[in-house]
Amino acid sequence: MVHVVLIGDSILDNAAYVPRGRDVTSVLITQVSDGKVTLLARDGAVIEGAISQLNSVPDDATFLVISAGGNDALQSIGVLLESVSTVTEALEKVRVIRDRFRDRYRTLLNEAERFNRPMAICTIYDAMLPDLHQRRVANLALGILNDVITREAAKRGLSLIDLRVMFSKDQHYANAIEPSEHGSELIAAAILEAMEKPHQSGSTIHTGL
Repeated sequence: MVHVVLIGDSILDNAAYVPRGRDVTSVLITQVSDGKVTLLARDGAVIEGAISQLNSVPDDATFLVISAGGNDALQSIGVLLESVSTVTEALEKVRVIRDRFRDRYRTLLNEAERFNRPMAICTIYDAMLPDLHQRRVANLALGILNDVITREAAKRGLSLIDLRVMFSKDQHYANAIEPSEHGSELIAAAILEAMEKPHQSGSTIHTGL
């Protein structure tokens, strides 16, 4: 029997932001025939939280989905908004953020791979912050952190759900950083596509509706 386990943050745990029954988990449950879905992801979780969630992965899990890192990126906005005197100094701040993120994310994937289950990981879509300056800074940081995610997916032969490509319209967002009911449908469809290609390691999913 298929048993999908969702790990990470509010990209997968978005029930608080959409009508009842239109969150990612609920939509996915209706589409997984003869199977079940376990939601371990928690709104607001950072990478360390996702690592802790792995302790609760059921023994009968058949497919893991991980979406983590967005909240870590948002925590870095303050550092990126600090004044600097040179471009070199600015780039050094970015490098420090990138390296810290990479180390945490690698730990997460190392722990997840111990389950020896098919797995898909998600990129982080752009944040639609109302302040345009903060939005530009945040999405610049996300591009750098997404590079970490895509590299790790390629190196490990993991399926990549590219939310950056999929989330292209305002209707995909419930607010600046959460998926709407339309976003839930996109994510559920991409997870199903990834599950149908468990042996096509390294594939990139960017399903659109």
